Amino acid sequence: MTTPKLAIVGAGSMADYHCKGFSRAGAEVVAIADMDTSRARAFGEGRGIKHFYKDLSEMIAAHPDLDAVSVITPNKFHKPLVIEALEKGKHVYCEKPPALNAAEMRAMLEASKKSGKILMFDFNNRARPEAQAIFRYIRDGRVGKINSAQASWIRRAGIPGFGGWFTTRALSGGGPVIDLPHMLDLALWFMGYPEPEYLLGSAYYDFIDNKAFKGPWGIPDSANSVTDVEAACHGMVTFKTGQSLMVRSSWAEMNEREVVSVTFQGTKMGGKVERFFGIDGLDETSIDSCKLFAEEYGNQVDLAIKTKKDESMGRINNAANFVDAIQGIAPPMNSPEQALILMRIIDALYESAASKKPVSMRETGS
Repeated sequence: MTTPKLAIVGAGSMADYHCKGFSRAGAEVVAIADMDTSRARAFGEGRGIKHFYKDLSEMIAAHPDLDAVSVITPNKFHKPLVIEALEKGKHVYCEKPPALNAAEMRAMLEASKKSGKILMFDFNNRARPEAQAIFRYIRDGRVGKINSAQASWIRRAGIPGFGGWFTTRALSGGGPVIDLPHMLDLALWFMGYPEPEYLLGSAYYDFIDNKAFKGPWGIPDSANSVTDVEAACHGMVTFKTGQSLMVRSSWAEMNEREVVSVTFQGTKMGGKVERFFGIDGLDETSIDSCKLFAEEYGNQVDLAIKTKKDESMGRINNAANFVDAIQGIAPPMNSPEQALILMRIIDALYESAASKKPVSMRETGS
């Protein structure tokens, strides 16, 4: 089997995880493109990457034998770059969120179908050891039907800079709802990715201009740009299957600490996958847990599942799965069809928050 050749568009912080995952699966990263070619060079030189370009078109022209492209750019550029790569016959691995909205995601899905190439997204939390452990119980029928779930990514102080692309709706598509879709995706995956029916949501803008709520990551502040996205959003989705899902996403919200979790209630077992972030993000005070809750022989039973800690939160494993998928070694861990459902829910959250009314997703197809 020949070594797969991959290239990366965007030399941001996530590029390191992509490189490590691709390399772990036996692929070679041969080139990287970034509008700031000096940044691309600085990233690549320490990782054995020898070719640097300003954009995707130039890079593919110079390397027509590429098997796949990884897209790590501000959200606004996901759709055009993904479609360009697919149309040029490349498999594509794209950072989250899939796109700015569901309409863009539909176009990406159609391009994937037309090209016959794999389109996969960095829904990395599915590849966390804790999520994989829980999913085995779900897949094997031990949990039963999951009737309801709660998906949360709550930051007490986690705004990723002020005035940069994260907080500029035209570039990002929104705030924490679209920036932190991981627990929404994980809950939907546990539930079987059911078809949504109705949604009710609210958005809050408290603290979005308060620099006391800035997080320890993200990008530098920009005095000449805008901050026009939400600080937090809460919502509830019901599905045609009768299932329901509560969603809570925030960059800035009064809470004890940053909490990332999916809790679910099944007909045979309940469960929870959770990470409490530390004081300084991923530090020695971080706590991961993976539990199932059951009733056995008249007793309440809590099953604590011990897994190996993964500081990358599945990012390396997910990227490695993409390489395995394009080689036919393993099925892709996520699909563009699922990404479309995710984006439809995100669109509906914003629509409901703006209108202050429930949204019928069946009627609007939003």
